[in-house]
Amino acid sequence: MSEQEEVWIREAQAGNKRSFSRLVEAYQRPVYNLTYRMLSSPEEAEDAAQETFLRAYARLAQYDTNHKFSTWLFSIANHHCIDRLRKRRAIYVSIDDNPVLENLEHADPQPEADVLSKELAAELQKLLDKLDPDYRTPLVLRYWEDCSYEEIAETMGLTVSAVKSRLFRARKQIADLYANQAATTPPISGKRVPTPVRQKESVHNGQLLFWRTAFAL
Repeated sequence: MSEQEEVWIREAQAGNKRSFSRLVEAYQRPVYNLTYRMLSSPEEAEDAAQETFLRAYARLAQYDTNHKFSTWLFSIANHHCIDRLRKRRAIYVSIDDNPVLENLEHADPQPEADVLSKELAAELQKLLDKLDPDYRTPLVLRYWEDCSYEEIAETMGLTVSAVKSRLFRARKQIADLYANQAATTPPISGKRVPTPVRQKESVHNGQLLFWRTAFAL
């Protein structure tokens, strides 16, 4: 946390709304990124991000400056998103018209690579939607917000070992979902149906490309 940020926090805790606005400007993008990937709806994510900052402002006196401000904000955003997800439960929210996540795209991609990146980004978000929030949150914080295991543990109220366990299970769940989806996709009319071995290889290659693009492994 920078010295300037520490000043803004102290002033905001003392009632300076302008200083809190500075904090909002500094963190509105990462908070929105988290709420969007948790909720998959730009409109709902924007509402959730605004609610996060409203709650943060109301609870500023409770913030412990020994911890990162971003981690504290992520914790508030995460709990709020989970509440929203529990309320809507099985309601499916389409993301077909949602903007592609910018940090999944390469810089200056070729047209073909750009299209593929967008398709994979949308595919990844759909798979994330199928995960329980307890597994979705650590994935988002780790691979999009670049949080450490310790920061994720603090955000979610878990131990570091529990975070690593959830990340392992979440990655496996997404890989299995993707593999099953690829294996059951009907062949294009007029093209030869691949043999089981070739189909398995195709799924495997698709997974490798998917994970390299999505998680840069």
